[in-house]
Amino acid sequence: MRRVLVTGVTGFAGSHLVDFLLEQGGYDIYGIQRWRSRTENIEHFADKISLLECDLRDATSTRDTLEKVRPDWIFHLAAQSFVPTSWSAPTESLTTNVLAQLNIFEAARHMGLKCRIQLACSSEEYGMVFPNEVPIKETNPLRPLSPYAVSKVAQDMLGYQYWMSFNVDSVRTRGFNHEGPRRGPVFVASDFAKQIADIERGKKAPVLSVGNLEAQRDFTDVRDMVRAYVLALEKCEPGEVYNICSGKAWTIQKVLDYLLGMTTAKIEVKQDPARLRPSDVPILLGDNSKFVRATGWQPTIPFETTLRDMLEYWRSR
Repeated sequence: MRRVLVTGVTGFAGSHLVDFLLEQGGYDIYGIQRWRSRTENIEHFADKISLLECDLRDATSTRDTLEKVRPDWIFHLAAQSFVPTSWSAPTESLTTNVLAQLNIFEAARHMGLKCRIQLACSSEEYGMVFPNEVPIKETNPLRPLSPYAVSKVAQDMLGYQYWMSFNVDSVRTRGFNHEGPRRGPVFVASDFAKQIADIERGKKAPVLSVGNLEAQRDFTDVRDMVRAYVLALEKCEPGEVYNICSGKAWTIQKVLDYLLGMTTAKIEVKQDPARLRPSDVPILLGDNSKFVRATGWQPTIPFETTLRDMLEYWRSR
């Protein structure tokens, strides 16, 4: 029985990861939560895993938790993950994301813990990508365009440094956009889906607020993404970095059009200046060939299905 620790277990990707691990079987699963964590994403499996209270920004709390669990694998998914929040609270984003990972690494190092750590890094690290640089390979320059992206570059580089300096075994996965049921309503596709569901129920005027619709993003279903996280620890090289993505880009306009095509409600679309970022990444289209060579992974869920499932999730809430 492999002992697995999931940070960010109450979040979007963390809860889907636990769903997948429970379905596979053979894992003794521990999840980290804070006393104020929302728990609706984990209520359906809370009695099947061990939940521990831990604040990863506190070195003592982190060390005590790792000492208690002594995991074989750690999936480090906990983070301040919403890009716009990093503009209004840059210190919070940087300290939360960098310190949490540093505390995990330091605890593992000082305990002599022989475990593998999956680091959920981000395509946002690539930032300013020029038209001749797509699809994006792992060798592309990192030109982060938000405080969130800077925090993810720091996490990414710490993973490399701790492997080279101390043999702390981590695999860095640069996940591109991933969506699905349970996605927080602040993220673009889920936000559109929730607004549509609210309009259908009469909870909101028939006006859908949007930001930049020209941006292009590479979307993967979260259920394919978490399967990739497991394969990363099963098959990938320590200290290496891998893109996880579909290799196809959608404009945000196309995402919106597809969701609007699934409702009979008459909806006006209106740009909200508050939803525009100080600097936005024009295109994130990834090359997943390195990861596919290492693991054989392929995305299996069409993004149209993801969008349909997401809209039905908000309709059922």
